[in-house]
Parts: sequence; C-alpha cells; structure tokens
Amino acid sequence: MDATRLAWGAGALAAGMGLSALSAWAVMRGGRRLPPALRLLLEAGLLKLTLASRGLDRAAGEVEAALRRDDLPEARRLLSWHLVSRDTAELDAEEVAGAAVESVAENLTDAFVAPLCAYALGGLPGVWAYRFCQTADSMWGYHDEEREWLGKPAARLDDALNWLPARLAAGLLAAAARLVEGRANAENAWRTRATQAGNTASPNAGQTMATMAGALGVTLTKRGHYALAGGDAAITPDVLARGRRIARTAAWLGAALAAAALSLRRGRSEAT
Repeated sequence: MDATRLAWGAGALAAGMGLSALSAWAVMRGGRRLPPALRLLLEAGLLKLTLASRGLDRAAGEVEAALRRDDLPEARRLLSWHLVSRDTAELDAEEVAGAAVESVAENLTDAFVAPLCAYALGGLPGVWAYRFCQTADSMWGYHDEEREWLGKPAARLDDALNWLPARLAAGLLAAAARLVEGRANAENAWRTRATQAGNTASPNAGQTMATMAGALGVTLTKRGHYALAGGDAAITPDVLARGRRIARTAAWLGAALAAAALSLRRGRSEAT
C-alpha cells in the first residue's frame, strides 16, 4: 500500500469534485437573472455536456461500417481509439464486434443513466461532480505501479456511485430488448444478467454487458478475463447493429422516465 499516493489521490478527487460542483453552481447562480426559458436552455446545455451516449453510438457505428467493408485493421483502430482501452491488435472480426457491443452496453450506464441519476439527486453540481469522478477513474484507475494507489479512491467511489445506475441501465436494456427483439430475447436478457453479471471484476460493468449478451443471444468475452454466456450466435456486424438499436431504445426509455420523474418532483415542490 502506498499511503502517500492514496492520500494524494483522495485529495485530488475531493478537490476536483468540489470545484466541478462549485463551477456548475456558480454558472447557474449567475444565470438567475435570465428569463426562465433561457435559464432552462442554459441548464439543458450544461447537462448535455455530461451525456455522451450519442457520440459513443456513432463511434460504434464507425466500427460496424469498417467491419462491413471487411477492413479489420481500421475496425481495430477505431475500436481502440474511441471505445476500449484493451489491446486490439490481435482481435479477430468477431472479437472486435463483441468488444464494441460490450462498450455500447457498459457506456449506457457511464454516459447516460448515471449522469441522469446524479442530476436528479444533485442537480447540475451533482452531475458535474460525478463526471469529474468518472474522468479521474478513467485517467488514474489502472493497476500499474504509478497509478494504482493514486487512482484507487476514484475507482472505489466510481463503483459506489454507479452501483444503482448500472442495475437501472440493465433493466432499461431488458425492457428495450422486449420492444426491439421480442419477449424471448428479453427473458434471456434477464436470465443471463442473473447468472453471468458477476463474472466481471467490476461490480457494475457485468450488469449491462450480461444483459446485452442475453438480449442478442451471444457470448461476450475478453481474453483472460471473463465470458458472459448469453447464447452461441456469431457476433457479426448485424449483431452489433442490433445491440446499438437496443441501447438507443434503452436511452430513450431512460430519458422519458427521467423527464417524468423530474416533472413530478417539480410539480410537488411548486404545490408546496
């Protein structure tokens, strides 16, 4: 244990989250004199900055397009550049498609559901603080000598903050699978999540990835790390396209539920 790096990591995380929250609060406080419609647009714009699901879907679409052209080197490059941190140099076409499916599923939590949950609970200061924690985890949360203890506070807090959103996202994926793929696929999604989600080292990533594996009837794997067995179908570009469609539908469902919840909360606050 490196207590010095651990302390620096915790201090940097606390300071960064605090400054992020304070910045969002200051911007919104400065906008109080704006007309209500402009204030709403300002808040919506600042919230949108924390959501990345559309950009990630486009990145997965680029990988899909490269695979359809049989351009495996380009698909590997795009996957590594936009979606995953693993080494992609030796992945075959099915592994590239599978990794893209995994990223689409996992990022439904990180890039959409969790920020919406943070916003619902803490407003813009809450969601900006959350995004700093997530960014710190992605930058420091590695198991090498230099960053392991520096990034541990961010990694542990990110796990805690994502615990509920990951399970909500899994439910949204299963509901979306019911709409897009049918009842049998949705049932397999639930079944696979229940039996396979614990196969990943992360307490959260397996929730959405296993659900997606079941929805698509495929087995998602990372060499030497995990296998999420949802079926035996080959992972083709068409399967990746289906996974993207399920994730987009899940995001729309999540947005609708979040809007309804926020509207209800504001209605109650105005009534009191």
